[in-house]
Amino acid sequence: MLRLGQLAAAGRLLPAGPRLGPPRPSGGRVSLSRSRPPAPVGDRGFLARQVRAAAGSSGGGRSPALKTPKGTRDHPPAHVALRDRLLAAVVTCFKRHGAAAIDTPVLELRVPFARYLAMNKITNMKRYHIAKVYRRDNPATTRGRYREFYQCDFDIAGQFDPMIPDAECLKIVHEILSDLQLGDFIIKVNDRRILNGVFAVCGIPESKFITTCSTVDKLDKMPWEEVRSEMVGEKGLSPEAADHIGEYVQLHGGLDLIEQLLQDPKLSQNKLAKEGLGDMKLLFEYLTLFGITGKISFDLSLARGLDYYTGVIFEAVLLQPENDHVEEPVSVGSVAGGGRYDGLVGMFDPKGRKVPCVGVSIGIERIFSILEQRVKASGEKVRTTETQVLVATPQKHLLAARLKLISELWDAGIKAEMLYKKDPKLLKQLQYCEDTGIPLAAIIGEQELTDGVVKLRDVAIREEVDIPREKLVDEIRRRLEP
Repeated sequence: MLRLGQLAAAGRLLPAGPRLGPPRPSGGRVSLSRSRPPAPVGDRGFLARQVRAAAGSSGGGRSPALKTPKGTRDHPPAHVALRDRLLAAVVTCFKRHGAAAIDTPVLELRVPFARYLAMNKITNMKRYHIAKVYRRDNPATTRGRYREFYQCDFDIAGQFDPMIPDAECLKIVHEILSDLQLGDFIIKVNDRRILNGVFAVCGIPESKFITTCSTVDKLDKMPWEEVRSEMVGEKGLSPEAADHIGEYVQLHGGLDLIEQLLQDPKLSQNKLAKEGLGDMKLLFEYLTLFGITGKISFDLSLARGLDYYTGVIFEAVLLQPENDHVEEPVSVGSVAGGGRYDGLVGMFDPKGRKVPCVGVSIGIERIFSILEQRVKASGEKVRTTETQVLVATPQKHLLAARLKLISELWDAGIKAEMLYKKDPKLLKQLQYCEDTGIPLAAIIGEQELTDGVVKLRDVAIREEVDIPREKLVDEIRRRLEP
C-alpha cells in the first residue's frame, strides 16, 4: 500500500497508506568521508570521536558500551536468511499478479507513490515496493515495534470497473498468508462509505465522522462498553447515538448481512451507504469466483482510522483458539491491511486530476516475528548460506588441488566453499558441512588426482561415489535439481 515517505508516524500495525514523519536522524551510523584527509598514525581525533559517539562513550579510558541506535536492532545471519525467505515469497506473489517494482527516495516527506504518479503523469500502474521505512514515535521493542522496519506495498492505480482491482488485492493477501502457512486467518472488509452512512443515519454530524471513526477502530482491542464510553465521554456523542451506532458496528457476516443492510429502512435511504453496500455485494461475488469467501468477513467494526480512505477497506488478522472452552477463534494481531484511496493523487497534481488507487501493505515485521518464534520453539536450524559443495582434501600438501577444483566449480556457477587452512583434517571439513547444511562434499586426494576422478559425498547419508572430473559439474547439478 502507500507510504507517506518511508518515514512512518505512529499508528497501527503497518497500516497501508501514507504516514507522516521526520527525516531519519543522521547520527545513526559512523560516517567516514573519503574527502577527509587520513589522520596520522596514533591520532585519535575525528575517527575516535565518531566511534565514541556511536558507542555512547565519552572517553576517559573506559571501554565503550557498544549498542545499536535506539529502537533498532542487529539481525544475525539466521534472521536475515529467514527474512529473505519471507520476502521472496511475498515478491513471488506480487510478480505473479503482474506488478512492477519501483523505488522512491527514502528522505521524502510526502506520499512517494502518489507524488510519483502525479509528477510523471501516470494514470495506470500496478506496482510493488519493498524497502526499509522509519517511524518517529517511541519504539516498543519488547512488542516487536521498532523505529526501523520493512514494509511491503502493492498498489493498483487507474480507472477500472468497480471492485475488480479491489478483489485482486484481497486475493493477494489470501495467497500470501496461505503460502506462508501461518495458521488460521480472517480478512475483514468494510467500506468507508458504509461507515459514514451509518454515522449519518445515527445522527452524527459530519464534522465528527473522523473522530467517531477512530473510536470505532478500537473495537478490535476494546469491548463495546469501553468504546461507547469513549464516544460519549470524550467525543461528545449522545448516549442514544452511541447505542444506535453499536447496533450496526457489532455486526459481521457475508452476503446475507449485505442483503440485510440493503433492506435496512434507514441505510437504504442513505446515498453513500447504498453505494458502498452495492459495491460490497459485487466484491463478494468476485471473491466467490476466486474461491476465498471462507476467509472473508464483512465486519462493520473495521474502520482503519486513516482519513484518506474513500471506499473498500480491509485488514487481515491471524486467529488462534484461546482455549478448549472457546468455540470461536480470537485475533492475535493484524498482519496486512489496505483499502481504496481515490483522492490522494489529485492532491499532488497541479490540475487536481484524480487517479483512483487501491492497495495493500503486508505486515512483514509482525509475520517475521511469528516465524522467528516458531523456528526458535521448534529448534529448527536455519541455513544462513546457499553453499552447495565443500571442496575437501584428505591428506596434507593438497591446497593447490583444492584451489584449482574450487575455481572450476565457481566458474561453472556452482556455489562452493573450502576451509581457509593449508592442511585441514578431513573430519573437520566434513563436520563443517554438517554444521552449516552443505549437501555435498567434493573430496580430492592423491589417489583421486592419479585416477582423474573426484569423490562426491552426499553429506546427509554419508555415501561416496567416484565421478570423472570432467563430469563433476553435471553430476552436481543433477543431484541438486529440485
